Amino acid sequence: MDLKDRLFNLQDTKYKSFQSSLIPSVKLNVIGVRTPDLRRLAKEVEDKDLFISSLPHTFFEENQIHAFIISSMKDFNACVSALEAFLPFVDNWATCDQMSPKIFKKHRAELLPYIYTWLESGRTYTVRFGIKMLMEHFLDEDFDEKYICSVSAVKSDEYYVKMMVAWYFATALAKQYSSALPFIENRVLDKWTHNKSIQKAVESFRVSDEHKMYLRTLKT
Repeated sequence: MDLKDRLFNLQDTKYKSFQSSLIPSVKLNVIGVRTPDLRRLAKEVEDKDLFISSLPHTFFEENQIHAFIISSMKDFNACVSALEAFLPFVDNWATCDQMSPKIFKKHRAELLPYIYTWLESGRTYTVRFGIKMLMEHFLDEDFDEKYICSVSAVKSDEYYVKMMVAWYFATALAKQYSSALPFIENRVLDKWTHNKSIQKAVESFRVSDEHKMYLRTLKT
């Protein structure tokens, strides 16, 4: 049984309707397969190299499996190469956000040049992925304020880019408050992203009550 047959055998039509409503930007057909099943199938793909070279895919679920395979790759160069080929085909937040290569934790310095390229790509979900990588890998021990500057410099009218910028700043306010706060105090971000960043920070359990009280006063 090939992969498409296995996907349709796992189809849940009610879940398909629910999933489709969450990813309005997706251009591929949606079958309606739950994420745990997709993760399992990603592990069971026999010829992973052949699968990830077969772009574009037909179904959203194939893109999800593709993302999970990339996330599990153990060679940094091969992983980045696969990402570079795949990112132009990512057309929704779910595929973008569920892609998180574990190997990047060991190669942060080598990763940075790729992140900057992604931020400047002009492609909605490539930019979103670049911001996500800065959020996941460069807000802790490898933090530098220049990374916050890079995210604040991202200008886009795309909802899914602006939302990721807000998510980044909310996380930065939780992890690097003193460095992130001036960007909020000086209203560096556009009004919508500024207010959304504050909203998400106030909703976070990682931000202190004292900081939340002050952040509320900075809404515009």
